[in-house]
Amino acid sequence: MKRLLISMLVLGLVVACKKEPGKPVPNEIDTIARINPDSAKVVKNDTLKFAGLKKTNDEVLQTLKAKDYKTFATFIHPQKGISFSMYAFVDPKGDKHFSKEDFEKYLPTKTLFTWGAKDGSGDPYKATINNYLDKWVFSKDFTISQYSLNKFIGGGNSLNNLKEIYPKADFTENYSKGTEKNSEMDWKTVRFVFEEFQGKYYLIAVVNDQWTI
Repeated sequence: MKRLLISMLVLGLVVACKKEPGKPVPNEIDTIARINPDSAKVVKNDTLKFAGLKKTNDEVLQTLKAKDYKTFATFIHPQKGISFSMYAFVDPKGDKHFSKEDFEKYLPTKTLFTWGAKDGSGDPYKATINNYLDKWVFSKDFTISQYSLNKFIGGGNSLNNLKEIYPKADFTENYSKGTEKNSEMDWKTVRFVFEEFQGKYYLIAVVNDQWTI
């Protein structure tokens, strides 16, 4: 008798937990909304934000892959412009910076700019905007790389101070794993730093990273 009562109780609990016909299962945001409406707004806003940043990140990568630098320029922050760091260490005074207007002005020209110094030799790296984007920024096909938001994947012995320089900005990382032939030390990554302006995310920095000596 005792076992029969326990079995009936368990069966009742199982039936009670099943979804009632015609009533949809609430999603995470709906559940949170019943508990705390303000928290639900945060969750929804964050979800939209993360999706927006991923979409923008992928669009930027596609412009680089296609060498469509005119379209790339449309992602540059209208007021703050864009900075380029050759390696993980961001140097606001030494890194190459362009306003959106100057970037578009010099893009079609063969003007050489010094973007930084090469690791190891210390020789200045000089290139046109087109060549720098093609040979350095997009030195691997990052459209098939590992993606992350506000988290670092790649890391070597170069000081990474991105979060200190851009504490309030969001950044994406596109990481290309190294090869077994080179003990995976030939990994590369490109990070895009974004800030929101008038409801849209714009680039304020492009930071490359790789193994350094």
